[in-house]
Amino acid sequence: MAIRLSPYLVTNGNGQEAVKWYEEALSAKVISLQTFGEMPGDPDHPVPEEAKDRVLHAALQVGETVLMLSDTFPGNPHQVGNHVAIAVVVDDAAQAKTIFDKLAQGGNVEMPLQETFWSPAFGMVTDKFGVSFQISTERPG
Repeated sequence: MAIRLSPYLVTNGNGQEAVKWYEEALSAKVISLQTFGEMPGDPDHPVPEEAKDRVLHAALQVGETVLMLSDTFPGNPHQVGNHVAIAVVVDDAAQAKTIFDKLAQGGNVEMPLQETFWSPAFGMVTDKFGVSFQISTERPG
């Protein structure tokens, strides 16, 4: 089982600009960039027009590190101090659950571990020390 830690930045609607900035400032290579407008449609939760160009997820290769980034969804608060998280990426959903459950002990679950369109097991938790984590399982491929 593999495990990888990456810094995960949260921007306030200016994620596209941030990606370009870090690409230049850090000589980064954009690995991927998806917007909220590219998500699969859900009639119960349509994406508002002002969110369609916001960054859902971006990954940039910086040397040997992957820097991840996303925008807040319109209406969700963005506060300096909670805009950096640690992404824990694993290749096994059972391992993701074990890590998630341990980090949640004494902490606060922000998004329960669940299957998403990009991951078999993804969740967000703030541990008992106030550190935000995003646990994600890579799809085999």
